[in-house]
Parts: sequence; structure tokens; C-alpha cells
Amino acid sequence: MKKGIVFILGLLVLVSMTNLCWSGEKVNAGPSDYLLLSGTVNNQQGKGVKEVRVAVLVNGKEMHVPEEVVTSSSGSFHVKLTLPRGALPGAKVELELTKASYEPSGRIAVGRVVEDHKDEKGNVTYLSHLDIKLNRAITPAFWIATLVLLGVYVVIAMELLHRTLAAMVGGSLLLLITYTAGTFFPDYFILSFEDAIKAIDMNVIFLLMAMMIIVGVMKKTGIFQWLALKSFEAARGNVFGLAAVLMFVTAFISAFLDNVTTMLLVTPVTIEISKALKLNPLSLMLPEVFASNVGGTATLIGDPPNIMIGSYAKLSFMDFASNLSLICLIGLAASILYYLWYFKRDYGKAEVGDVKEMTRKLREEYKITDMKLLNMCLIVLGITIFLFIIHGALHMEPSIAALMGAAALLVVSRVNIVEMLEHEIEWPTLIFFMMLFVVVAGAEETGLIQVIADWVSNASKGSLVVAVIMILWVSAIASAFIDNIPFTATMLPIVAYLNQVIPGAESGILWWSLALGACLGGNGTMIGASANVVTVGIAESLGHPISFMAYMRMAWWPMMITVALCMGWLLLVEL
Repeated sequence: MKKGIVFILGLLVLVSMTNLCWSGEKVNAGPSDYLLLSGTVNNQQGKGVKEVRVAVLVNGKEMHVPEEVVTSSSGSFHVKLTLPRGALPGAKVELELTKASYEPSGRIAVGRVVEDHKDEKGNVTYLSHLDIKLNRAITPAFWIATLVLLGVYVVIAMELLHRTLAAMVGGSLLLLITYTAGTFFPDYFILSFEDAIKAIDMNVIFLLMAMMIIVGVMKKTGIFQWLALKSFEAARGNVFGLAAVLMFVTAFISAFLDNVTTMLLVTPVTIEISKALKLNPLSLMLPEVFASNVGGTATLIGDPPNIMIGSYAKLSFMDFASNLSLICLIGLAASILYYLWYFKRDYGKAEVGDVKEMTRKLREEYKITDMKLLNMCLIVLGITIFLFIIHGALHMEPSIAALMGAAALLVVSRVNIVEMLEHEIEWPTLIFFMMLFVVVAGAEETGLIQVIADWVSNASKGSLVVAVIMILWVSAIASAFIDNIPFTATMLPIVAYLNQVIPGAESGILWWSLALGACLGGNGTMIGASANVVTVGIAESLGHPISFMAYMRMAWWPMMITVALCMGWLLLVEL
């Protein structure tokens, strides 16, 4: 009986050791073969695919390695197998790759196995490397992500819900489907929570938040109203000159501050001036909001699409300023001339009256209220802008400069930080950005972005000129009818891919096409840019409502003119 038990136990130990040996565990004392297997898994665009499960089969039997093998964020994988002595190089080694939203690879034979070295115990190490391409699969997750993205766009464009709520519903729905249906059916897996968090670009969020704080403190000094007053003084009663100066000042401010904030600050003074001149406020406000979008295009921090592009593509403040400021100045000049012609009858009917008396009244009402705080603000803002200019050389994210500037200004000004956080930071806008990044990430993970990128690449036929024109005009027309922020978020990975596959695109010209198209195209309609919506709302509250078509008649053609100028600039100067 005892001998039988001993025999059975010995047999079990032998079987266990054999299984462990074939599973990759180093338990056998005799010589072994080691296979160091590495590789990279890419999608059809040549980008590494993360979290792909890699199964290894030897002679048709799957090896049970100690830890599940999955690809890294760059698509690479490494696995070490322990095999009985003499198994290699003759053994048939195969791989099977699986990932949601991708077609199963089937069995891929590991071809060349190279002997690397033999140690003093006779153990032989072999090496093999594979580059594998996985094809996208059109799964239910693809269609769900597509419908959610389009649904968010439609709801925002038709103003059925607040844009922040629309993005929140879209992002939450993607995650809910992933962790319900996707848990039981891999074809419904869209986006993991971890990937959703990684998709949120905190550089964009922090940069916007910090600039809102800086602007909030500066508002307390009266500097923006003072600048509008100085514009009126510079015009010396000439309404045409006044309109031109107001457009230029608005564009200049928007280059360094958010254009929505700029319009909120400039509009009250513009309304007072309009009342004094017996002018329809729209004849000054509409050119101003147009100028704010043109001026904001010139710099990294002037318009949210530029902030997103700069963060995604690692472009510096000086990259934007050196490549876009001159064409934006040309576009601003063209815009000024157009609106001086368009509103010439309104300006001609203005009742100028006693310019000196009106100037005196405006000086009493709009003046610097806190010179000490203003000096602090200008010093901190100057240092912040300097850091923006050199942040590329320091390899520092621009949000760090903005956060430091905001923090320093709060300290030296002794402004109530709770008041700032409650009243000056546009939390709905920041949450909108965060949830929008999640929605776009869902479209990217399921393959929609790659489908669009392939279509653009095929349509351009590898021509950089065609790609520049397509991205510029598609961005401009699309941004006129949907908010340019979600459109830009969708286009970022598409342009990044085109930069890799189109010869000559590595210069970055496609990023400038996207920036110019998205920012200037937003001028085309009242819903194309957030500044437009805010300005129209203010005008309506003052008894000057404007319809969608009326706004479009006043803004569409100057938008087309500025975009056409940008196309000529990109083709003649940047290429």
C-alpha cells in the first residue's frame, strides 16, 4: 500500500515538473532551450497597438506562461520560454493575437530562430523578433462610438442640450456600454476607464484654468475698458477709424487672452459707445468678434483649438507666433476693410455730436481703478508670456507657466481665491473639454479616426498640396457649423497620422492648416465659435436679436476671404 502511494506521488511530481518545464518555469536541472521572443504589433497606419493579448503555441499547444503577455503602450511585447533541451530550433512556434475592435490574427508562425549563446550548464538561448500588423474590425463598438460622436455634434449644433451636458452624456454612455455589454461581449468593448483618464489632456485643462484666473484678476483693474476708451480717443470722432481701432485692439487682446473673455470685457464699452453715437451695437460688435477670432489664431494661447493643437503636437508659443502671426495680421487687415465697406451706411449715419464731451464722460466712467494691482498684473503677465516664449527650449508644458503666473498673481494681489474659483473659472467649459476628450478617444480606440484618416490620405493621393487644401477648407466649413473645439479634437489624431504618411508633412504645415481652418472657419456662423455665441447672447439681451441667416450674411464672405488668403499663404510661403 505504502509503495503504491509513493509510486503515485512520484508520478504526480514527474508530471508536474514536465508541465512546469513546458510552461516556461525553470525547474528542470538538466540542460534547456530558452526562447527570447520579442515583437511589435502595429495597426494599418503603422502605430503601435497596446494591450493586445499574445498567446504562444509550441507544436500546436498553448504555453502557460507565468504572466499573461500583452503589448505595451508602444505595441511591443517580450516573452521568455523554457523548453526541453533540443526542442529548438525544430519546434513549431506560433503566435495568436487578440484585441477588441481588431480582427484575430490567426496563427502566425515564428520564422527565423537564431541561437544567441550557450551557458556553462549547456543551456542554449535562442532569439526571435516579429513585426506584426493587425487589421481593424468593424464591430458593434465601432458603430456605437461613431453614433455617440455624431450624436454629440448634432446635439451641440442644434443646441438641444448645453454642450457640456452633451459631451458628458456621450462620454458616460461609452464607459457604461464598455463595462456592461463589453464585459460579456468583447465586440462591445469601446474604451477602458484607464484609457479615458489618459485621454484627458490636462495640459489644456490647466492652461485654460490658469489663464481664466489671470484674466479674472486683471478685470478688477479696469484695464480692458480703459483700452476701449483709448480706442475711442484715437479715432477722434471718426466712426470708421473707431471701428478699425476697436477691431485691432480686440484682435491684439485676443492673441494673449481667451477670445470669449475678450468679448465679455470689450462688449460693455462698445455698447456705451454705440449708444452715444446712435449706432446699432451690432455694427461694432460683429466686426469685433470676427477680429477676436482672427487675432486669437495668431498664438498658442489665443484660441482653444490652438491650445489643443499645441499640446497634442508639442508645438511651442513661438512656433505659432512665427508661422501664423503675419497671415493673421493680413487677414485682420482684410477683415477691417471688408467691414468698413459692409457697414459704411451705418457708420455714415452715426451722430458723433460733441466728441470732447463724450470723451470726458467716458473717462469718468472707464478708468484704471487699481493702479497698484494693474502693475502687479502686468509684471506677472509679462513673465508668464516670456515663459510661454521660451517654454519650448525648456521642454516645459505651457500650462506650467500659466499655473505659476496665476498662483503668483493670486499671492501678490491677495485676491480671494475662493471668489476666483467660484466666479472667474468657467467650470462648464473645462468639464466640456474633459468629456470631449473621452468621446474622441472612444472613436479613436474603435477605429473611426483611422477610417477618416485613411479616407483623407487616399483622397489626397499622397500629395502635400492637396492635403493642405483639404484640411484647411474641410476644417473651415465644418467649424462654421459645429463648434470648432470638438472638431479640432477629432482632427488631431488624423493630422498626426497624415504627418507620418505624406512626404514633406513633417515640416508641420498640416498643423497650421488645421489651426487656420478651425479658428477662422468658426467666424462663418453664430455657432462656429464660443465667442460668437456669447456676443449674440449679449446683443439679444439688449434688444438687438439676430437670426442665424442674418449673422451668416454678415460673416460668411469675410470668413471665406480670410481662409482663401490663408490658402495662398500656406501654398506660397509655408510649402
